Amino acid sequence: MKTRPEQPADLYYDPYDPVIDKDPYPIWKRMRDEAPLYYNERYNFYALSRFDDVLSALENWRDYSSARGTVLEMMQMDDTPPPGARSNIYGNLGMMIFSDPPEHDIARRLVNQYFSPAGVAAYEARCRTLARQFLDATEGKAEFDLVEEVIRPIPPMMIGHILGVPEEDQARLGRLVDESLTIQPGEAPDRRSERAQAANAQVMEYLGLLIAERTANPRDDLFSILIQSEVELPDGTRRRLATEELLSFFMLLQAAGSETTARALAWAGVLLARHPDQRKKLVDDPGKIRNAVEELVRYEAPSPIQARYVMRDVEWYGVTVPKGSKIALLNGSANRDERQYENPDAFDVERKIRRHLAFGHGTHVCLGAHLARLEMRVVLEELLRRYPEWEVDESRLELVHTSTVRGPKAVPIRVA
Repeated sequence: MKTRPEQPADLYYDPYDPVIDKDPYPIWKRMRDEAPLYYNERYNFYALSRFDDVLSALENWRDYSSARGTVLEMMQMDDTPPPGARSNIYGNLGMMIFSDPPEHDIARRLVNQYFSPAGVAAYEARCRTLARQFLDATEGKAEFDLVEEVIRPIPPMMIGHILGVPEEDQARLGRLVDESLTIQPGEAPDRRSERAQAANAQVMEYLGLLIAERTANPRDDLFSILIQSEVELPDGTRRRLATEELLSFFMLLQAAGSETTARALAWAGVLLARHPDQRKKLVDDPGKIRNAVEELVRYEAPSPIQARYVMRDVEWYGVTVPKGSKIALLNGSANRDERQYENPDAFDVERKIRRHLAFGHGTHVCLGAHLARLEMRVVLEELLRRYPEWEVDESRLELVHTSTVRGPKAVPIRVA
């Protein structure tokens, strides 16, 4: 049984390498063309990079499981559940990203309505207010960091508002969650710095106090509703969420609702500066911004790699990927696949996009995709109205580095 693909000796992909991460597209193209099933010996994982292959695996949760984790360095290769998950038959309902049906579906039903298109539409006014507030603070400045001064506070304040975090704590809590997930330069991918651990401890302490306060004094917010909710399990029993499940729900929603959307908006700032002709189309016709959002996340997926645990022997390109393997699904590569898109390396805000994989697909499609789309559209509408032209100082452009999220940490701009 052949379990290792034949691949060029000089072809190396490493999601933890900041040099590769800066521009992975040439390597991803080689993988699609020369090693559509790739194997990384150092970290012992396989990878799929073509659109149809990634799509197929994302749809098939039975063979490609999320229950042992979806981050390569966090995946558990024995029977121990991943961090944040419980070992009972129903797992940790709050950590739905680290679960499969039926646990995943039970958890998702609790929050689905808040992140449906109709549900997120109610938050547009809040998003527009925040965008105008932070843009107002840049008035009169010729140069500023678009991420730090405008983009970064908005997603955590939006998800914090939905969850019920007091407004005065929303931005700070969002920063702490971001910090708790960041891999520092030179840091081992499966370990976090003392700074990240300290940030996580502060978040947990804060959430413990918030749970106590909302339990005693429930309000009209998602966290209060989760505290009071009962779930019906497949065996017919009903129960409330345990404290660890509430913590997991909060961390998942806060992190997912903050980090990736902020990086997507940061990419928008960079790409629209690099392509002023495309930016002008949006300035002249703001109605095109909605489609531009889809092209932005296709072109630079803020979360370009999803990991899965292989539940049975599967075959790809004449090679058997054994049960118990780790496999990376490179949706960022899939979104640039020439087999799916015409001229995929061109950035075109008018591109007709039937589908992309920036938000995943299937059972685990991003819960917050509609909220992310709304935030991106509204912030871009306000940004382009205020500043129809800007330049990015590429020499100071800096990418955040985690194994799952890719995007600018700082976008220094000069406005006209």
